[in-house]
Amino acid sequence: MFDIAFSELVVIAIVALIVIGPEKLPKVARTIGTVVGRMQRYMAQIKDEVNRESRFAELQKLQQEIQQATDSAQSGLQSGANYLADAVSTSNQNAIQEVDDTTSSTIKPQEPHSSVKD
Repeated sequence: MFDIAFSELVVIAIVALIVIGPEKLPKVARTIGTVVGRMQRYMAQIKDEVNRESRFAELQKLQQEIQQATDSAQSGLQSGANYLADAVSTSNQNAIQEVDDTTSSTIKPQEPHSSVKD
């Protein structure tokens, strides 16, 4: 986070010892440590929340893509089913027509016999 070298930390510690004094320095160091720890936890929580929101946005995008693919596949299957239904219907109509044509050409009405002699 901050680029602080060891020599800089030593200078800060010496200045803090002179300014704060040896009696209050441990208490101040604990307080600073506590505050820094809270800040780190707070930053970690914010980072986690940002990552969670980012993953949520990615999941929503993925869900939309899957929904579009599903809708596309469903419409493709529906059009295929409609095509097959039309083909079967046409085939059935052609078969019925052929049967009607065959039966009407093979069965000829019989002429009445004249059994009466004049």
